[in-house]
Amino acid sequence: MTAMALEHCDLLIVGAGPAGMAAAVAAAPSGASIAVIDDNPAAGGQIWRDGPGASLPAAARRWRDALERHANIRVCSGTRVVAAPGRNELLLEDAERGWRMRWSKLILCTGARELLLPFPGWTLPGVTGAGGLQALIKAGLPVEGERIVIAGSGPLLLAAASTARAAGAKVVRIAEQASFAAVAGFAASLLRWPGKAMQAAALADPQYRTSSRIVSAHGGTQVESVRLLLGEREVEIACDRIACGFGLTPNTQLGRMLGCDLTPAEAGAQALAVDALQATSLPGVYAAGECTGFGGSERALAQGTIAGYAAIGNERAAKQNERERARWNAFAAQLHRSFALAPAIRQMPQPDTLMCRCEDVPFSALADCSGWTDAKLHRRCGMGACQGRVCGDAAQFLFGWTPPAPRPPLSPARIATLAGLVRPDVDVDRQ
Repeated sequence: MTAMALEHCDLLIVGAGPAGMAAAVAAAPSGASIAVIDDNPAAGGQIWRDGPGASLPAAARRWRDALERHANIRVCSGTRVVAAPGRNELLLEDAERGWRMRWSKLILCTGARELLLPFPGWTLPGVTGAGGLQALIKAGLPVEGERIVIAGSGPLLLAAASTARAAGAKVVRIAEQASFAAVAGFAASLLRWPGKAMQAAALADPQYRTSSRIVSAHGGTQVESVRLLLGEREVEIACDRIACGFGLTPNTQLGRMLGCDLTPAEAGAQALAVDALQATSLPGVYAAGECTGFGGSERALAQGTIAGYAAIGNERAAKQNERERARWNAFAAQLHRSFALAPAIRQMPQPDTLMCRCEDVPFSALADCSGWTDAKLHRRCGMGACQGRVCGDAAQFLFGWTPPAPRPPLSPARIATLAGLVRPDVDVDRQ
């Protein structure tokens, strides 16, 4: 039996977005051996995603440069967590190999994913998430000349519209479900965060409409139009692409597998619970960024910095960043209040609307289910390729179901890597 490499580090950071980058840079001066793993090709997370169609902001380049300046930080891009085979140990895989990583301290910076909610026509080609549209454009998707409708809730809609316009698309409507009063109140509150106020002003769009939500998408083999409810009036708009985003859901799968406690988050989801030093309920395990709740890159940077200092035992330096974190926690709270999803959003799916796209399970088939396990066992909801990552989040919002704790593997993996769960190890000093 071929042995699998077992590597060691003092501090393992899962996720190389703003929180993970800040945590690594804060911890680096201690001299600790630090490994940062991320499934993207380059550091930056979803917000600073790189690609042929991306224009990285100056902040992203500064943080990348900061990582490179420290010889004791090793960034493993294109790397996925497969399982947690033992105490203080993760099974990892990249394009070339699988290996086990043993750590003394762990910081989870696993980010968040878009909340996608079903509506009639949402499975048509050309319908994506709002953040998904951004990612596709940054990866090189050509959208020049396309008519795009963006719908859902939150500032991500305006950011997605800006990305699409910069790529040559024509954004014909931005439909925000929150009321004018809620959006106006949020805009007025941005005086407390001048940088955010400037961002909002730069993203202002004449096609933006409040109290507006998607009703249905229409087309044959491709999206051709969309029906929107604007106040009490329905309108139909011709379009080539629809991008919908209803907020974010914290990525807690790895934390839950390890046994970390959870706490309620926005839109009925749950986040990893942390204390003032970003420590989870597990000794030696910290969490930072959007896996603890959505609040933007500035909040993630502040949390990551605190977690990095705390993980190396420098509580004094960690506490010096509490004021910055509190400032952005207040922004996050205002954001959630202003863009909370209205009860009417739960009325979008019709009886024949597909709830689980992988297994073709309609909304009506779940009406009598008592919970997620019942839906999975008797309706095959969540049994497909995405393993409930899409329909599970939707079910949590629509029905209040909480998916069970995840089981390994957390992501698709090669048989040779999975065999590492039982193979003997060969110690390898990579730091």
